[in-house]
Order: sequence, then structure tokens, then C-alpha cells
Amino acid sequence: MRSLTEKLWLDVSLWSADLANLQQEIARLEPHADSFHVDACDGHYVPHLVFFPDLVARLRELTRVPFHLHLMATRPMDLLTAFLDAGVDRVTVPIECGKRVWQVLDHVHSKGKAAGISFELDTPVDLVRPFRSKIDTVVMMGTAIGVKGCELDERACDRVTAMKSLLDETPIRLVADGGIRQETAPLLRASGADGIVPGSLLCKSADVAETAKWLKSL
Repeated sequence: MRSLTEKLWLDVSLWSADLANLQQEIARLEPHADSFHVDACDGHYVPHLVFFPDLVARLRELTRVPFHLHLMATRPMDLLTAFLDAGVDRVTVPIECGKRVWQVLDHVHSKGKAAGISFELDTPVDLVRPFRSKIDTVVMMGTAIGVKGCELDERACDRVTAMKSLLDETPIRLVADGGIRQETAPLLRASGADGIVPGSLLCKSADVAETAKWLKSL
């Protein structure tokens, strides 16, 4: 298994920021974010509607921090081009989208952007095998996809460890998403996560700089 030699990657969730003051929030969070995690939903794959292309395009003007789009949609190709045009730097799509995943990855690469896949809690981790040459990121969900405020599932850490072994000797970044708390972040890091998607843990912190420093030290 690869050793964790780099600092923990902070893919900061904008969904957990103050949505009424995103310009100020981006300025407050960007010194500590390696990337901004942007959740996009179609209202079908998951029941929420969060970020949309025109909003992402406006936010793109406010920062040079990379935007990581997690595109949760039954028909991701219907939304993909608009988000790429809006300026996202990386697109992760659920592996559960089946054959559509290959279409998404190919289109993202054709635009010169990076691509990843995400795994829901019940999806076997070994399904990553045929995708390893096509992706630079794997997002492991530790809670139900598209839902905020849930506790980390008891299977999450073991699943991160299992995925880590499948990514051994590859440059693919393994990111844990969901249930990121003060007590769970160290467990996920110890299990093999290269990065996490901190939401309220960072965005609602009384001292963002100190919390980010602590996370980077894990």
C-alpha cells in the first residue's frame, strides 16, 4: 500500500458554506482549500438541486482554486458540457451510472480536464479496475450520496482501505466524502484516504485556519 507522504488534500465542500454569501465564503476558505467540491444534482439521481452551471461560472471568476464537480445525475451527459464551459477543472461521476461513465470520462478528457469516479456504500470496490487508466480521483462515499448531515457509515473506513489496495502504485487520489467530523477525519486518513471533503467541520469552524492546519497534519 502506498504510504501517506503528502498532506491531506482538502476538497472543501461549497454546499456547506454560507450559500447567501458565497463570494465572502470563497475568499475566507480559499487559503486553506486545495480544491472546492461542487455538488451538482438533477433532482432524479438524488432528490436535491444544488449548484448549476451559471452559478459555477460566476464563482469561477472569484478564485483560482480548482473546482471539483461531483456530477450526480441520471443522464450526466445532459449537464456535463455546460459545467465544463462554466470552468470546472475536474469532474467526478458515480460509477453507478453504468455505461454513461465511459462517455463522461471520454468527453471530460476531450476538453483537457481531469476525471474521477465515485462509489456509493453498497458498490463493490473492485469495479474500479477497468477505470484506473482513465481517472485521477476516486471519491468514496461514507454516507448516502447527495445527503448532508449524516454520520459516517460503519463500513466506510474498511472500504477506503480496500480501495487503497486496489489503487496501489497508481497516481490516483483517494478522497473520502460524507460524515467528515473531528473524530472521523483521523480514522479515514489512517484507513488510506489521500483527501477528504470537509463540509461543516471546516466551514462552520470558529477558527478555520487552525482546523485546516490540524487536518493537514493528519
